[in-house]
Amino acid sequence: MLCLVGGPVFPQARPPKDRPLTLFTLGGTSVSTEEFLYLFRKNHPRKEDHTEAKVNEYLDLLVAFKAKVTEAKERGYDTTRAFQREFANYREELRRPYLKGNDVLDRLTRQAYERMNLEVRASHLLIGVKNDAPPADTLAAFERIMKFRERILAGEDFATLARTYSEDPSARINAGDLGYFTVLQMVYPFEEAAYTLKTGEISKPVRTRLGYHLIKVVDRRLARGEVEVSHIILRTGTPDDKKVKAKIFEIHTQLQGGRAWDELCREYSDDQSTKNSGGRLRPFGVGALAGVPEFEAVAFSLHEPGEVSDPFQSAYGWHIVRLERRIPVPSFETAQESLRRRVSRDERFQLEEAQFNAAKLKSFGYQEQPGIRAQLLGLADSSILRATWRFRGSKELLEAPFFSLRARPYLVSEAVSFVRLEQQPQTLAPSSYMEQLLDRFARTKMEELEEEEITKTKPAYGYLLNEYREGILLFTIMEKEVWNKATEDSLALHAYYEHNKDKYQAGERVRATLLATEDSVLHTNVRTVLQRGDSLRPDQVKKFRSVQGPRNFAPGESKAVDRVPRTIGLHAIRLDETYYLVQISTLVPPGIRGFAEIRSQVISDYQDQLEKEWVKQLRTKYPAKFNSKGKKYVIQELTRP
Repeated sequence: MLCLVGGPVFPQARPPKDRPLTLFTLGGTSVSTEEFLYLFRKNHPRKEDHTEAKVNEYLDLLVAFKAKVTEAKERGYDTTRAFQREFANYREELRRPYLKGNDVLDRLTRQAYERMNLEVRASHLLIGVKNDAPPADTLAAFERIMKFRERILAGEDFATLARTYSEDPSARINAGDLGYFTVLQMVYPFEEAAYTLKTGEISKPVRTRLGYHLIKVVDRRLARGEVEVSHIILRTGTPDDKKVKAKIFEIHTQLQGGRAWDELCREYSDDQSTKNSGGRLRPFGVGALAGVPEFEAVAFSLHEPGEVSDPFQSAYGWHIVRLERRIPVPSFETAQESLRRRVSRDERFQLEEAQFNAAKLKSFGYQEQPGIRAQLLGLADSSILRATWRFRGSKELLEAPFFSLRARPYLVSEAVSFVRLEQQPQTLAPSSYMEQLLDRFARTKMEELEEEEITKTKPAYGYLLNEYREGILLFTIMEKEVWNKATEDSLALHAYYEHNKDKYQAGERVRATLLATEDSVLHTNVRTVLQRGDSLRPDQVKKFRSVQGPRNFAPGESKAVDRVPRTIGLHAIRLDETYYLVQISTLVPPGIRGFAEIRSQVISDYQDQLEKEWVKQLRTKYPAKFNSKGKKYVIQELTRP
């Protein structure tokens, strides 16, 4: 199969004066000499492979490849939702090195890591207002919180006002004090303000999806990473349950007396999910257990693995905690991948990307026709939430221009086609979801235009993008025309085997079972069992690293089988630190291999035949027409010293 992905990129050969020069055309598609040179050099990096014979061989492969891709396009595989989404994912990654300033995710990931190294303690006062609240309600909430800010700046106590007026229910207990937290634990606008404010400073109103906040930073400290602990918990029905308190102190006394932690945990702990595993909890960081601040405080107060806390009480009961390990903040290289994934799903990325895309659209001269968007939003009904929306507007609207980029117009009909293809079941309001899809359509067209501009100055990008596009199409059509046919049509597969039996001759073989392990004790014990003529239990078989057979082994298929005597019985051998047991049951004479024995080889051979027959049909359907001047040029370019 032709591989069109991977390998180094070489400088372009100097083009002839009459460029662009076509190498061949096939099914309405032209392949230029530049594209061929790019692909050949990428797949043949060694200069000794640059011979006329190799060029002709690769040219033949490329023609077959282009014929398959052309057939895939003819069937519309490049218009399916599955193709569009898969290609979009690849394209996003391929575009990144060529784009200027599109480093939003990289920048936010680095920012998140820097904040991961710092813990902030802050208090807040919240006046709630929904995102979709009427403007009058939003204004009223803003004016109200501004009055509280004036009172605080005038000298009133922040904690007292938060306890009395904040609409965060927890403020009645904590006076607005949220304790210490780190990155990705608060909604992004709140985090942004907390990490930007100076210690003791009062923020201006901060708008989040919860409402308006006043934020006061109380303290900052270096991050303490994570801890992993085990615990024993006795739940209480009432805070002053004296029996439970007496029991937890009795358990603590037994621990000090030397009784095993795991034993006491199994016997007494009320945490059913961990009591049988020593009470071990997942590692957690500061702020992760905000609802149980006592537990977090005690866990982080322990310093040495194995250290056990005194009994302490929380809202859930009485606890004893044992430190298993402290986990420092990882390096950026270690944390980058997981942090990048979390950031990409976080509100911060959506907000920053929206701002970036708005600025980018503006730089591309984005101009909307007045009133068109409002008409399309008006056509959004509940069907779009079920992904069944259809355009029911006028023909005049459908043919009208929606917007322009670089003075190039894009019609409403194009946007409608995009919406119909991309719509998925949603819970948003119909007009809100339509707005998202229209914005995505505009962004998609901008990216396509951007790709055109990049390709003009960076031809390698265009070739690389096309490789991935055509690679996806090749996989799709090969799966339907070759791979699935060979595995799903059992009658045809057996018929192929019967017709080609002579291809599958084999010499003398042995029918054997092969067991492999690095455990010498297991090897010796099982060998004794088999020598007695007893059968192995399933649990014994599962302990082996590898079990093959019983099946026929031909010479060269297993180094262990090849090294033991070709006699019926049990043979033991050690090779490369691995212990093998070879149980030979039969000596198989030379002859044709059975279908079951070589099914995978038959499938592979049948696939090759199907592909050859199919390519022959495609070459007739899509004949390649060569430009002799173009062919001569690429041979000269590739074979010259």
